Amino acid sequence: MQSDPNGRGLLNSYALVAYIPDPLGRFLDDLRTDLVPGCSPHAHVTVLPPRLLSAKPRAAREYLRPLLAVCSPFDVHMGAVEVFPVSDVIYIGVAKGEPELRGMHNLLNGGVVEFKTIYPFHPHITIAQELPPGTASGLAERARRQWAAFPHSRSFRVDRVSFVHNVDGCKWVDLEEFPLNGKAAARR
Repeated sequence: MQSDPNGRGLLNSYALVAYIPDPLGRFLDDLRTDLVPGCSPHAHVTVLPPRLLSAKPRAAREYLRPLLAVCSPFDVHMGAVEVFPVSDVIYIGVAKGEPELRGMHNLLNGGVVEFKTIYPFHPHITIAQELPPGTASGLAERARRQWAAFPHSRSFRVDRVSFVHNVDGCKWVDLEEFPLNGKAAARR
């Protein structure tokens, strides 16, 4: 399986994400467009990072469906604004729900959707990436100030995930939504 050489989404790639509901999702979208003008975000936490498929998208959805059927809903509580040191990606960490996200990732990252990325899976919510050199520190501080002022809950329920397709650089299209109705947490 081919790796993503730069850690970003590949054109014509696929991913599995859990969208973050409003008002938290709207705040994160607004924060991201403030930090990176011109982007078109839809706040989410990634379960399967962008990947090329070894089969047709339909086969990937058929592979994922029974595995996701055993996954239970869970809560995610967001933590602090941080920066990945190598890539300068600014993100918000996951303070609660990380074991469940890792468990889902480990359960699902196989078969026709298996993909090896250059970085280990690290649950987070991206708020800025592909930044001009030398700007991450200042933008991260700005994000920390705005995040500290957010007046609503920093938690959300993951009770469904969406299989998405990258069709034009940063443009993603939802292909299918899967409810999480299982009785046991996803672990492998």
